[in-house]
Amino acid sequence: MAKKEKSKRTFGDVLRTIILIVALGVFCFSAYKLYDIWHEYKIGVDEYEDLQNMVSYDDDDSPDDLGANEVNYPDPPNVDWAALQAVNTDVIGWLDMRAIDISYPIAQGEDNDYYLHRTIEKTYNFAGSIFLDYENNKDFTDCNSIVYGHNMKNQSMFGKLKKYLEQETYDSEPYFWISTPNGAHLYQIFSVYKTGKTSDTYTFFSGPGVEFDEWIQKMKDESAVTTNVDVSSDDKIVTLSTCTSDSSVRCVVQAKKIN
Repeated sequence: MAKKEKSKRTFGDVLRTIILIVALGVFCFSAYKLYDIWHEYKIGVDEYEDLQNMVSYDDDDSPDDLGANEVNYPDPPNVDWAALQAVNTDVIGWLDMRAIDISYPIAQGEDNDYYLHRTIEKTYNFAGSIFLDYENNKDFTDCNSIVYGHNMKNQSMFGKLKKYLEQETYDSEPYFWISTPNGAHLYQIFSVYKTGKTSDTYTFFSGPGVEFDEWIQKMKDESAVTTNVDVSSDDKIVTLSTCTSDSSVRCVVQAKKIN
């Protein structure tokens, strides 16, 4: 009888040892994956921090006054285009949203997959790049230019774009800059909202007209914040888009070019 009990204890010990080994294996694998994710995040962050050295700002802390409307605007970034395009000729712009600390180069590939998980230096990284839709003109002259970026958990890329869903953030700074090799362009936000990934938001237009005008009004009506910005079919629109925790929903910021 004692011998049998000892056998049972031995079996229990073996079972506990197996469970412990499996648990340890799971822990080690999870730790490795967490390190791998952290390391990849760090590589992306470090690369984009290096690119920040190619952008500078005027020493004057006071924002620009563009004239007649007596509105103060944030200063545009000064981009070293020669240095930036020496890194990658696919870079066609620089997005600067001072209010939410978004400042990144904008690339454009031959499709919308290439820069989804590649940095400006063309290395694979989950963070990818901020990129303009391949169907758009690189000079942002389309009726609706669509710019994509990942909603990263470390708040990099478009991770902070959702802050514009807060009225307070919008009121503090409804403007941002997109600089190109041909000059800097100021945009005024007129709509911020969440939408389906296949919604009308992602419509392209051959030119201004009734359909574009109706689309603009629909986009304005979608806004989750009050903007009171007049927009017409004569305006050039930029749509900034990022994913959310719901894979079928996107967070969108739309703005019109004002200079």
